[in-house]
This record gives sequence, structure tokens and C-alpha cells, in this order.
Amino acid sequence: MTFVKTYKIGTRGSPLARAQAEETRMRLLAAHGEALDPAQLEVVVIKTTGDRIQDRALSEAGGKGLFVKEIEEALMAGKIDFAVHSMKDMETALPPGLVIDCILPREDARDAFISASGKRLAELPAGALVGTASLRRQAQILNRRPDLRVDIFRGSVETRLRKLAEGQADATLLALAGLKRLGKEGVISELLGVDDMLPAVAQGAIGIERREGDEEVAALLSPINDSVSHARISCERAMLAVLDGSCRTPIAGYAELVEGSSLYFRASLLAEDGSIRFDANGRADIAEAVRLGEEIGAELKMRARGANLTFGL
Repeated sequence: MTFVKTYKIGTRGSPLARAQAEETRMRLLAAHGEALDPAQLEVVVIKTTGDRIQDRALSEAGGKGLFVKEIEEALMAGKIDFAVHSMKDMETALPPGLVIDCILPREDARDAFISASGKRLAELPAGALVGTASLRRQAQILNRRPDLRVDIFRGSVETRLRKLAEGQADATLLALAGLKRLGKEGVISELLGVDDMLPAVAQGAIGIERREGDEEVAALLSPINDSVSHARISCERAMLAVLDGSCRTPIAGYAELVEGSSLYFRASLLAEDGSIRFDANGRADIAEAVRLGEEIGAELKMRARGANLTFGL
């Protein structure tokens, strides 16, 4: 198939978002070869409400959907042809008429711990301040180190690293995937394994959103969809949907491919202060990814309600 029109790619304006849009662009050019000219792929930067709010946690400002609202409006209005997103920023329910059926190969989903002193998490002194705007990270840090303090740390990767250098906190956490895409792995003090810090749902994954029924764009995107990454993300997001999870609730989940065609999925539901934690895990064939996620979500919800705890669910 030869593509003849110019396609507008919607993205946020942060350096990381632009890097993800450029990765998508390069993958499309590599997949289609001479059938697609570089001039046919135009990146359109859209400023979102989430980019403008820097002084509050997302849980207070209105949720992670603030990072995509204006982009999805542009997509529905036909101002862009498809949008590139960090999948961990996406609500589980998309607006009617929009779909995400293309997931790029997932980057490393682990969290990176970065301290001003170079100390590892276990080496921080009692009372040290960890800056993060993620309730998931806050809850897991306090679950592991209740003697630490946690405060809001918003902004792009560059902004948070600058705040750390200025002494506004003793340490922070960032997604390894973002640091790798920006070439900033050198700032890492410690890589936290998934057993120590269970990732956010869909962390490290780039998803591409399009209009339902736009078969031309569907054909354009189809060759760069990674089926294994798609299944892993579908599993994690199915769990989140059952829990009606948002950035207002500390929820973590990570699905990985094991033994060829099976998914092993683990998930956690925590109190904001880390004092209570429920964990669940399961395994299923990759074709049953959504069912596995839904079952783990239902188990966590049942256990929380059995203990008369709702965690904001």
C-alpha cells in the first residue's frame, strides 16, 4: 500500500513526549520503506492542561486524563490523524469513537531511584525527603521505608532533576524508560527491580490513538504494533479498569511474558501512607490477557472490601 497524504501526529510538548513521537515516526518510516516519504509525517505539538498545572498532585488537579484531554479533542475534531501517548497517562475508558490498537515494543518498565548524594534507597537516612507526585511510588516507598518523608514533585524529567539539584528534595524516582529515551541514564543512583517497586500500569509503553473507523490510519499503524507488548498492556489495563483505578489510588501492576506464550501478572493495591498492602498474582495464556487482568483486579477488590477498606475505589 502506498500512502499519499500527510499525516499529522499529535503529541505533548515535553522533550520526552517529542522523543516518543519521533520514535513512532522513525518506526513508521522503517516499516513502510519507499511507500512513505518522511515529509508525509508531521509532528503537531499540543499543550495540555496537565502540562500547565505544576503546583499540585494530579490526584488533586483532576487525574491523569489532564495530559491527553486537548490531544483527544484535536483527534476527534480531525486536526490530527493520530496521537502518541505514554500509556501510563491514559484513562482505562477512552472517549467514544477513539481506539488504541497499536502499542510499540515496550521499554524497560522499572523505576529509577535518583538521590542527590548518590545513596541507594536503603541508605537514605531517616527523615530524608523523597519528591514524587505519584501515589503509587509514595505508597511503596513508605511501605518499604516508613521513616522517610514524601512530598509533591511535579514537572518534566528535566524539571524534576533540576529541583533535585537545587536541594528541594533528597531523592526522587523516575521511569527508567523515559530516562533511556532521553539519554539520561547517567543520573540513576539505583535501579529498583519490580520486586522492590512494582511499576505503574503500562509504564514504559507507548500507545497510538486513532479515530475508530479510520482504516487508512489503521493500515499505516498496523505494522508497528507489537503483539506481545499489546497483550501485556491489555492485561494491566484490564485490572485497572476493574478497580476503577486512577492516579487517586495507589495501584501497581506488571505483566511479563514467561515460557513462550504465557503471561505472569502481579499487582498491588496500597493505602496512600503505605501502611496496608494487598498483593495478587496469576498466570494465563497470552490470548487470555484481558481475562487474567480482570481476575486479578476482582481479587484485589474483594480482599480490600473484605477488610472493610476501599482505598478510594
